[in-house]
Amino acid sequence: MSLTVDVISDVVCPWCYIGKVKLQTAIDLFKKANPSAGDPIVRWHPFQLNPELDIDGVDRADYVSQKFGDRAATVYDRVTNVGLEVGINFAFDKIQRQPNTRKAHSLIAACEEAPLQERMVQALFDAYFIQARDLTDDAVLEQIAAEIGLPEQLINDALHSPGSISRIQRADIQAREMGVQGVPFFVFNGRLAVSGAQASDTLLQAMQEACDSQ
Repeated sequence: MSLTVDVISDVVCPWCYIGKVKLQTAIDLFKKANPSAGDPIVRWHPFQLNPELDIDGVDRADYVSQKFGDRAATVYDRVTNVGLEVGINFAFDKIQRQPNTRKAHSLIAACEEAPLQERMVQALFDAYFIQARDLTDDAVLEQIAAEIGLPEQLINDALHSPGSISRIQRADIQAREMGVQGVPFFVFNGRLAVSGAQASDTLLQAMQEACDSQ
């Protein structure tokens, strides 16, 4: 019984971070229920919440104010509480820049092995939501990538090659063309899709159904 999980997400989406935690819990439950199955393969794919943003990003306070208006002061209350329930202490009040995420996604795509890709995704979530690091700064992105073990040449190509950035833009467009309107978006074994940061039990059920229908 094999399981492949394709995750379409954005590194500046707090629900995607929550979805990642819930997915890991579901995977742990799946492995416990299916001890003879191999380790599930998780692959991460890009989606940009704000593809129109300038590559240098914008001031975070201005972005939140313009996007949410009168709701700006309370719009993150619910996601903050849900985050705490799953062990994420979001630091929304410390974030200074709202980044364009093409380069961050390019670093994720540069990770050729699933474990390294998972570490990159985790590092970018932590950098943005916990440490409030500036993901518009190439030096910050380079440091994050180096810390998780991505080779220097791959880092340089991911951040500075026009082809690498173009591939992210095309993948983002393809996700929208296949009907993805919000993230996180999970596809199990290429046949069963679940949208949103659903409960781990819901994700587990989808995993089992996808495997049972092979």
